[in-house]
Amino acid sequence: MQYCSTRGGVHGWDFQDVLFSGYAPDGGMFMPESVPVLSPGTLRGWRGLTYTKLVVEVASLFIPTQLIPRVDLEVLVGEALSGFSVPEVLRIARLKQGLSVLELFHGDTLAFKDLAMTCTVRFLDYFLRKQNRSATVLVGTSGDTGGSAIQSARGLSGLDVVVVYPRGRITPVQEKHMITCLEDNVHVFAADGSSDDIDQPLRRLFADQELVRSHGLMSLNSVNWSRVMIQLAHFIYAYLELSGMEQAEADEDLPGLEVVVPTGGAGNIAAGYIVKQMGFPLKLVAMVNSNDIVHRMVTTGDFSMAADVTQTLAPAIDIQDPYNMERVFWLLLGRDGASVKNIMEEFQQSHRHSLPENHRKLLSQVLSTGTVTDEGILDTMRRCWEENQYVLCPHTAVAVWHHYHCTHSPSLNRCYIATASPAKFQAAVQRAGLNFDLPKAVLALDKLATRYQNLERSLNWCKDWEDRLREKIQSVSSARKNRGTYYS
Repeated sequence: MQYCSTRGGVHGWDFQDVLFSGYAPDGGMFMPESVPVLSPGTLRGWRGLTYTKLVVEVASLFIPTQLIPRVDLEVLVGEALSGFSVPEVLRIARLKQGLSVLELFHGDTLAFKDLAMTCTVRFLDYFLRKQNRSATVLVGTSGDTGGSAIQSARGLSGLDVVVVYPRGRITPVQEKHMITCLEDNVHVFAADGSSDDIDQPLRRLFADQELVRSHGLMSLNSVNWSRVMIQLAHFIYAYLELSGMEQAEADEDLPGLEVVVPTGGAGNIAAGYIVKQMGFPLKLVAMVNSNDIVHRMVTTGDFSMAADVTQTLAPAIDIQDPYNMERVFWLLLGRDGASVKNIMEEFQQSHRHSLPENHRKLLSQVLSTGTVTDEGILDTMRRCWEENQYVLCPHTAVAVWHHYHCTHSPSLNRCYIATASPAKFQAAVQRAGLNFDLPKAVLALDKLATRYQNLERSLNWCKDWEDRLREKIQSVSSARKNRGTYYS
């Protein structure tokens, strides 16, 4: 299994190469050069596997045993997923009227990011220890990724984590999961801007190949292929558990499953589309909040940013740059790197691109969309409680709105992705008139000391932020060298 860039300028990299990279050197995103297609027999054979074992099966398709032997892979994944609050790691809530909610939020930071992040950090640590190397992770976050990266990597002597979050645009729990971590290898910045603003200096830093090379700079956003790879597993798990495939005869076509996903950066959508290409008959639905670029793109071809990011009750998807759509475009357009390069470079330079109608039609055949207002989020949270005594987080409510407002074929089962616990979004729960008992771990955050640095808004804020972060990257790298080897 080898990897290439979505923009056509890089080929033949292995899993370790892409694991330690952010964007590809040509500005693209890494993808496997070929996507394995699984037979119906293999899919049926996976039915009944635990989620942890399923992650191992999926990862083994994309990580050669020469890099991580199967026995080591099983240990790494098992250790990564051992700290979740439910033994099965994730859980399906089967509610009334066919409403099935796949809960992905039982990790340390109560968000789906913990599933892929814990595994990815274990892979990193495995290679760093093996080669006596060190690295610096640079993460921009819209709320959940930063906390998950910090909690997964805290205390690792060979890995520093630099996280930038949008001050005032995330919830108190999301913020505390980051700023209460006082380990020496954790460095947190609060930026006076949106998550899309944060992405600008980060892209410039990752484009500096000398900086990347000399300081072991890498990303743990869903830019990183390993994150997307692990996310394949929960789509497969959902299919195996909810599609009704066990009722189909061996000679019958496998039944489909509609998977509805709250969507921001589109990492989950990219993962779902890859799973579809692997042979799983999924129907994908991307639901967005008022930041509706994905909805406009699919329905009208308008792939352009709004003037500003709208702050909503679902802040983790308050995103106008769904960067993982680049991976979807690459698959959709037959791995045509030149076309993807043209689309994405125009979008990044002008913040707009108009999809040709033939491209839009192709996209609409594999992805349906919808958009939900804040009032729609609150109404969905209330209705789900009234009918099921089940509290949704506002992001999950963006997906579940689809259940209450869109026609449903009785022959097609549905799954709604629950990306976060309502415990992280207390203000939204209260605005919906609901109550939710907070876990003890969340209550304890209020008593912890905090540490972070500010990135203020200035006339030349992008360059100023880039300089501050560059200085931090250089200083933590120097400090690691002064400490000695990885095992110091």
